[in-house]
Amino acid sequence: VYPYQGVAFDWTVLGAGFALFTCLLAATAVVIAYRRAPHRALARGVPSRATGSAVVHAAWAAGLPASAAEGVRLALDPRAERGRAPVRSAILGTVLATVVLLATVTFGASLTTLVSHPALYGWNWTYALSSGVITVNHHQTTAVLDHDPEVAAWTGVWFGTAQIDGVTVPVLGTDTNAPVAPPLLSGHGLQGPGQMVLGAMTLAQLHKDVGDVVTVTDGGPRPFSVRIVGTATLPSMGVAATLHTEMGTGAVLPYQDIPGAAGNEPNNILVTLRPGANLAAQQKVLQTIVPAKVGGVVLPVQRPAEIADYQSMGTAPVILAGALALGALSSLLLTLMSSVRRRRRDLALLKTLGFTRRQLSATVAWQSTAAITVGAIVGVPLGIALGRALWDLFAGQISVVPQPTVPALTVVLIVAGALVTANVVALLPGAVAGRTPAAALLRAELRRYRHAAHNPVRRAIGLRTVRSGRPRRTRR
Repeated sequence: VYPYQGVAFDWTVLGAGFALFTCLLAATAVVIAYRRAPHRALARGVPSRATGSAVVHAAWAAGLPASAAEGVRLALDPRAERGRAPVRSAILGTVLATVVLLATVTFGASLTTLVSHPALYGWNWTYALSSGVITVNHHQTTAVLDHDPEVAAWTGVWFGTAQIDGVTVPVLGTDTNAPVAPPLLSGHGLQGPGQMVLGAMTLAQLHKDVGDVVTVTDGGPRPFSVRIVGTATLPSMGVAATLHTEMGTGAVLPYQDIPGAAGNEPNNILVTLRPGANLAAQQKVLQTIVPAKVGGVVLPVQRPAEIADYQSMGTAPVILAGALALGALSSLLLTLMSSVRRRRRDLALLKTLGFTRRQLSATVAWQSTAAITVGAIVGVPLGIALGRALWDLFAGQISVVPQPTVPALTVVLIVAGALVTANVVALLPGAVAGRTPAAALLRAELRRYRHAAHNPVRRAIGLRTVRSGRPRRTRR
């Protein structure tokens, strides 16, 4: 179908994206370099090690094991080792990944709900009875449907076209207060003569609002005025090879306002069956109203082309969500490896104080778990809210009933899977942490401390100035 083979590169997007990443990374590098400059380090002084975040204190107060409390400290307390490990950026990355992942999942679930619920895109009934002789015998329809216990409601509809303020629009004619009608988006349905319900796109095309009055010319003796009382998502139906209503296009009028409709049989009968009705049996009953020998058909759900296109998207949102999750986990792995490398002195001290290899591995696992937990606590509600907002915006653009869906079970499984995967990801950094050579690192730290006087930044951290102005070495 697509005439051009191969891959198309949108150089506008790719070029702008490359430039944006370059500028952002360069700006970030400048900010980091400025913050790490010697005069900035001297101004900041020594970060306090005696204080910690409230979460860390809560972890100790809750009686968690030492490895758990230390893992929470490494993940959440930026004041413990400021500038040594990417604490804030790791937490921010986890939150952003969770937000985008949950927004994608929510949008995908809402798309699935739209495709599987015809009432959301205009088909607010079970069957449409269409006769091959253009109209349906209303008397026979009444005799059958009014006495069928499986039928919840039914109504007849007429097709036509009209000019509304000079714009040609397909029209669907119904009774006022019809028991079966297209689903409303705003306002109310037809409650009396002189009223009209429009598709959202047609309303925008006319530059009108609900409550405005428009002039209708439908081929009758003279134009007449009607008031717009609501908007609806309209079904794709009409006479073959003619202009017909679509989800956002068309108008619903009292059938008496359609030329030739009054006194004539309807073009279609819309039938809603009760929940639990035997569809196969009822289809045979309904077929007696529109005999197949004259071309009558009992139409099930007729999906518009747009809905068929959306259904063809298939697992695209799931694949996108999986790619985002893989990127987030890869980022977490790199962060943990960086944290273990940068905090080797802390790990060596813990090992000297009696931590075993298993406890050091557990510390890294708790650090990973804490980062994922914060990402879930902050990112899940934000992601769901973003997904719902994006779906409402999308539904408004395609003129369907906005019904965002939050897959609660999927969200729970994602959070649980993220926690399990976080511990799996922490296995490699945990193993590296468990093999930390404590004695060699502490000897190297002692040598670095003895030569601190030759470095102005380290001298500012390792020395303090007394009132006499004479520096002396303090106890570390």
